[in-house]
Amino acid sequence: MPVLKATVDNIREASKVVKNRGLIVYPTDTVYGLGCDPFNVRAVERVFKVKGERKKKPLPILASNIKFIEKIAYINEKTRKIAESYWPGPLTLVVPKKPVLPNIVTCGLASVGVRIPNHTVAIQLVSLCDGLLVGTSANKTGEKSPKTAQEAYKQLGEQVDMVLDGGPTPLRQESSIVDLTSEKPKMLREGPIKLEDILNTLRDTFK
Repeated sequence: MPVLKATVDNIREASKVVKNRGLIVYPTDTVYGLGCDPFNVRAVERVFKVKGERKKKPLPILASNIKFIEKIAYINEKTRKIAESYWPGPLTLVVPKKPVLPNIVTCGLASVGVRIPNHTVAIQLVSLCDGLLVGTSANKTGEKSPKTAQEAYKQLGEQVDMVLDGGPTPLRQESSIVDLTSEKPKMLREGPIKLEDILNTLRDTFK
């Protein structure tokens, strides 16, 4: 399976692969992602198999805009303000999930990590995939997250159905992850955006 340049036609083909229960690798603003249809349980099972030992570690979801996130998650006023301030961008927000999202995606947890990426190819692709796409990093569990299509291919190779090459990822690091399921935001993984930034945004808004 070749690595294909992320042209308009190939992005369209990648979306068809997703709709046919396939797995794809694609570029984002942070690292390369491994994607599938989050509503297709068999495809999600394949993602876990490709990733390897990933016990009880939920899969994040990328969206093309917030209205699609609202289909699978509950968004309150504070979450919306943070989203408006940092999306599209390298911030994953953990929020309560809606029952429509299969439990396998979140490993049975009542929350889901969601993000809108700041990357043209990723947004075009997710839009063609009906607005939502699994967005876990395209690496084996425990290995480095790939910053190029070639790095992703080296790890996952023939286990995926298509690899889109959009060049090196701009930020070259994983997104920050902030848990918003309780009253006080909690940083689960620090990345380009710091917890202090989030708290300042809320402080300025909800005085």
